[in-house]
Amino acid sequence: MMKSLYWKLSLAILLAAFTTAGLFAVFMRVTNADRLMQFVIDQQRTKLVQALSEYYQAQGSWDNIQIQWKEIERQTLPVEWQRPLDDEGGTPPPRETWERRGFFSLADSQGKVLVSGTPEYPLNETLNQQALKDGSPITVNGETVGFLLSPRRLVNLRPEEARFLTRVNQALVIGGAGALLIALIIGIFLARTLTRPIKDLTLAATRMAQGELEQQVEVRSQDEIGQLAQAFNLMSQQIARANQLRRQMTADIAHDLRTPLTVIAGYIESMRDGVLQPTPQRLDLIYQEIERLQKMVNDLRMLSQADAGELNLHPQPTQPLALLKRAAHLFQHHAEQAGINLKVEASETLPAILVDEDRMMQVLDNLISNALRYTSAGGEITLRAKQDGKQVRLQVADTGTGIPSEELPRIFERFHRVDPSRHSESGGSGLGLAIVRALVEAQGGKVSAESELGKGTTITTEFPALE
Repeated sequence: MMKSLYWKLSLAILLAAFTTAGLFAVFMRVTNADRLMQFVIDQQRTKLVQALSEYYQAQGSWDNIQIQWKEIERQTLPVEWQRPLDDEGGTPPPRETWERRGFFSLADSQGKVLVSGTPEYPLNETLNQQALKDGSPITVNGETVGFLLSPRRLVNLRPEEARFLTRVNQALVIGGAGALLIALIIGIFLARTLTRPIKDLTLAATRMAQGELEQQVEVRSQDEIGQLAQAFNLMSQQIARANQLRRQMTADIAHDLRTPLTVIAGYIESMRDGVLQPTPQRLDLIYQEIERLQKMVNDLRMLSQADAGELNLHPQPTQPLALLKRAAHLFQHHAEQAGINLKVEASETLPAILVDEDRMMQVLDNLISNALRYTSAGGEITLRAKQDGKQVRLQVADTGTGIPSEELPRIFERFHRVDPSRHSESGGSGLGLAIVRALVEAQGGKVSAESELGKGTTITTEFPALE
């Protein structure tokens, strides 16, 4: 049971509350008596100093002070301190029998003890200056005529004072017990609040380990544990999505490999059986399918290298205008045959970008090929470059069929095709845009897409401008 975080938190909070309450109770227990005694002494000392000052002023000396001391002390003591409690409710005893405490001592200006109230100050003993400093000076007309000496603490407490301390101690015990009970309740509540989402996360993680990848836990708060739950939910979604994409990619690879292999196998089998003759046209068709397989394998190898960060790149300062013109020159003839206007819009004053020119030609090759595939005759493809702050943007914009908005976030995924046809003349392998993103990001750039059905698509790559 002690291995549970729930009980560890509960006991930790309870222990902290117990320690705090215990230390507070001990401190109050030790200091309460001294504070009460000091209060008693201070209250009586002020009145006694005043009475002794008046006595000396009237007598002119301390003569007969020993005889008058009890009366002076009786007059200065509060009645409630002198008169005992009458528990039986009868007639109070005579005043002479009232309880009173004489714990003050009196010394003259030379330090000789005239009245001794405690053994600390023996009668007729001359005290040193340090002892006199602890006393209260008695002044008459600005002259110190004596010192009232009080004990450091009361030897005995009166019954009502003892009862007061007893009640204070009882209150401390009751308050401490109440504090511990409240701390236990709060500790259990907090421990349950903290451990419940952790248990949910543990259960969800266990299910993920068993193969149920898409797990969601309830987000109960906005604190660190709530943020952990949100992060877990996002991680679970991404893992489930990645697993789905992996399965889909495996199926797509199998599909795209099976089609050319079926064509090649069919032709070779027919030639072997003598059904077909190995004419140059048929051998060219077989070779085209082999090239198609090789291209797909090379694309997959490139993507795996990009994922592992093993792509061979040779970046160098490149002028955007020269790069776009080179790409346009390669596709100009193809565009003219398709009845598509291919043009370049870029300024010669644009800053250079640090890229691998051959890899960027591969990026533009894929983007322009896609634009030609989905743009009808009479349409237009624009290769554009422009500066945006410290960034240079290269864009391939077409006036083709466009991409549905719900498909835009997925067009850079591997084997994703907007065309529902799995394999068609215009469908391609589904790796072109995935390769574009891999190559652009490997060179420190970003790629994005904007599109509207029936109005065309614009693919933008963005790189830092060189000074």
